[in-house]
Amino acid sequence: MKFSKSILFFLVPFLVSAFASAQISNKTDKSTGLYDGIEFQMSRVKEPVIPANSVSIIAYGAKSGGQFLCTTAFSSAIEALSKKGGGRVIIPRGTWLTGPITLKSNIELHTEAGALVVFSTDKNFYPLVSTNFEGFDTYRCMSPINGRNLENVAITGNGIFDGSGDVWRAVKKEKLTESQWKKLVASGGIVSENGKTWYPSQQFIDGEKIAEMNVPRSLKTQAEFEKIKDFLRPVMVSLVSCKKVLLDGPTFQNSPAWCIHPLLCEDLTVRNLTVRNPWYSQNGDGIDIESCKNAIVHDSNFDVGDDAICIKSGKDKEGRDRGIPTENLIVKNCIVYHGHGGVTVGSEMSGGVRNMHVSNCTFLGTDVGLRFKSNRGRGGVVENIYISNIEMTNIPTQAISFNLYYSGKSASEDMDAGTTGQLPKLLPVTEETPQFKNIFIRDVNCKGAFQGIFLQGLPEMNLQNIQLSNIQMEADYGLICSDVSGVKIKNLTLITKKGPVVDLKNSTDLYIDGLSCSNERLPIIHISGSRTGKITFKNSGVLDATKQVVVENEVNKDMVQIIK
Repeated sequence: MKFSKSILFFLVPFLVSAFASAQISNKTDKSTGLYDGIEFQMSRVKEPVIPANSVSIIAYGAKSGGQFLCTTAFSSAIEALSKKGGGRVIIPRGTWLTGPITLKSNIELHTEAGALVVFSTDKNFYPLVSTNFEGFDTYRCMSPINGRNLENVAITGNGIFDGSGDVWRAVKKEKLTESQWKKLVASGGIVSENGKTWYPSQQFIDGEKIAEMNVPRSLKTQAEFEKIKDFLRPVMVSLVSCKKVLLDGPTFQNSPAWCIHPLLCEDLTVRNLTVRNPWYSQNGDGIDIESCKNAIVHDSNFDVGDDAICIKSGKDKEGRDRGIPTENLIVKNCIVYHGHGGVTVGSEMSGGVRNMHVSNCTFLGTDVGLRFKSNRGRGGVVENIYISNIEMTNIPTQAISFNLYYSGKSASEDMDAGTTGQLPKLLPVTEETPQFKNIFIRDVNCKGAFQGIFLQGLPEMNLQNIQLSNIQMEADYGLICSDVSGVKIKNLTLITKKGPVVDLKNSTDLYIDGLSCSNERLPIIHISGSRTGKITFKNSGVLDATKQVVVENEVNKDMVQIIK
């Protein structure tokens, strides 16, 4: 195939730029040790150094086939290596049934190709432990893989860890085929009186009745929690207060609740993972990075039942009292096939999130693409977020969503219910007021969404300094902004089925330069809200403002400027 010089002249700078972008954060400045090309200063994440010792679980009595319990073999191998200063626990090809695996410092779990670790469905093996879930200190069942206060820990290789999550989760009948439903009911458990939901046990039902976002806040003692133990599903991989953590290579699937939960960790590397949960799995998040410092997630695939790559830092007063943000985080070269959000910040962000870089990710059919969520009561500050080079297709709700009235439901559930949760009443600003500011998103393409961009702040605390550039969306609806300040948008293409293409309410200091859309969707621009301030459009394609722009009576029309 031949290219003319003129075409090459156009393509070469583009390809060079794309290659440079794809390589971002792979390099470090040798003189400083900082990542090159990142928008904030971040030291290279330190990886664990594991001693050269190694042992196979077979040497400690493990038997393959999935019928023989290997819990003791795992613990004995880990203990033996720990006494030598650490090393690699080798999991050979085969099917290995086990109870919880508790890691120690300087230990690497290494799965060889063809290794399948299946965690037992016997819940007696998972005692209640004091932990943190959904941003609260609470009791949950012990995680299948767990470690606390460790340094130098790794899980590597090409094997599979299966959390046997099906026995832990409630499931709605509508989410299964008829044959799947019959098989599930035949396995035991309890079907609800209306016949629409399967529960693992009466304990689960009792726990669900008193839980607030999956956490029974009214219970105080471990004895009280024991009465609903079956409801307290564990996350599959729980690493708390660990330093120099590496997850490289394996598949993690079918978790009882969240799949991977690093909490209060420092120097976290996640790469080359496959994370899989059924699309209907309740709270089936991919990875929840909470109050961690210096982390990188790259070249990994997610296909899950809730948010895929989720950033958190505690919830409400407990999160604010902890006061430890997630900071210095890189996410790049990841693919999300299904999930409530591709990359999500919140809603438990009360300790703050700052200095986050996301680039070169692809979202295929996630409920929301880029998802920021919180609500009144959280507090916390999300700031200095940099997102670039994102591709999306077939997004059922919003491609880019900021929602400070998060209801606790998925975006699709909210849409099906016909509710937005918006409460326009102006409240005082307190420590409970969440803030989202200084967020920069560029070079985003979305082919197919219900809505392109949704920016919803609070009347008392607007979204502040949100900058979008080089955005191209094909969606039913275009851009909605409500309670935002200082939003700047440059080069926005919105191919929509319905108007208005741009709908602004109670927005101020908003500047859009370069709006490309179909003139058939009328009005192109709709502006409303008594708190609306200065709004400027430049190069908007508006030819006849009397037909293409609607400014409601409560808006001071002198504050709206359209520059051709």
